[in-house]
Amino acid sequence: MAVFAEEVNLAGYTTLRLGGPARRFVEATTEAELVAAVRKADDEDEPVLVLGGGSNVVVSDDGFPGTVVHVGTRGTERVAGEGGRVLVRVQAGEDWEPFVARCVADGLAGVECLSGIPGRVGATPIQNVGAYGQDVSETIVEVRAYDRRARACVTLDRDACRFTYRNSVFKGSDRYVVLDVTYALREAEESQPVAYAELAKRLGVQPGERVTLKEARDAVLELRRGKGMVLDAADPDTRSAGSFFTNPILEPAQLADLERRVAERLGPDAVFPRYPEGDGRTKTSAAWLIDRAGFAKGHALGPARISTKHTLALTNPGGARTADLLALAREVRGGVRGAFGVELVNEPVFVGVAL
Repeated sequence: MAVFAEEVNLAGYTTLRLGGPARRFVEATTEAELVAAVRKADDEDEPVLVLGGGSNVVVSDDGFPGTVVHVGTRGTERVAGEGGRVLVRVQAGEDWEPFVARCVADGLAGVECLSGIPGRVGATPIQNVGAYGQDVSETIVEVRAYDRRARACVTLDRDACRFTYRNSVFKGSDRYVVLDVTYALREAEESQPVAYAELAKRLGVQPGERVTLKEARDAVLELRRGKGMVLDAADPDTRSAGSFFTNPILEPAQLADLERRVAERLGPDAVFPRYPEGDGRTKTSAAWLIDRAGFAKGHALGPARISTKHTLALTNPGGARTADLLALAREVRGGVRGAFGVELVNEPVFVGVAL
């Protein structure tokens, strides 16, 4: 049976440890409870926030003036498999990192480079979670969701999810509540081809080569820990929402403007990271822009600070409020805009706040 409470402080349910109280809080441990809680709030014309692991959300100090439904559904099952391809259906409330660990242990390739990412399975299609050359959109075959508009459970195939870089049909909309996700994984001892240069270097291989699943996972965890991106209660740098800004994708005119500004600021021989997107646009590095705009690791504004390990993470080392974190984010965004003419976009979901 779902557990109901009132005035629950949301800081305890986010990795930033920030956020005020929810007027009503529902802990849903089954799909039926999850759907019923959302439907009841809709019937009462009550605002709804569906919350998973809280690792990619920034909540207002004022909290949420409605119903927060905390997704605690559990369950993983193999639903099909042939020709070395295995379909695994996972409930939205399953924690992502333990799921990846089980896949690696069971010899299932496709998510090994997504090791160490906090949060729950239901969030992965929303954000099209990715790291070190892998995105979940490469393995997701369908997402079951509750459609609040149709008041029915629906199944969206990969095309219907409309995945793009850190985006999907689910992001920026409250229409769908993810119930479970089905991944197509490959039975193998070796990883997918290593696509990310930093990871390949750490593994001592060339991009495109394969390593064992365990080697890939261990290297990713090592890299993420070095950047404070693996949750650790003893490490205040992990009190964050992960990467706070997405890597900018630039149109040709924007790229030319950035080239000009980099040359003016850093010299004519200066280079910056660039990754062709295949559609005429180019991705660059938000972390590089932040650093070169003058914001070093550990830079603080009041009690909020940039991680001492990675310039892309904004942290609450202790004593910060959401307002403090946003003030730091605005300072960084404004500094990058002034230096390089690039507008950084937040990666976490904002609840009751804006930059």
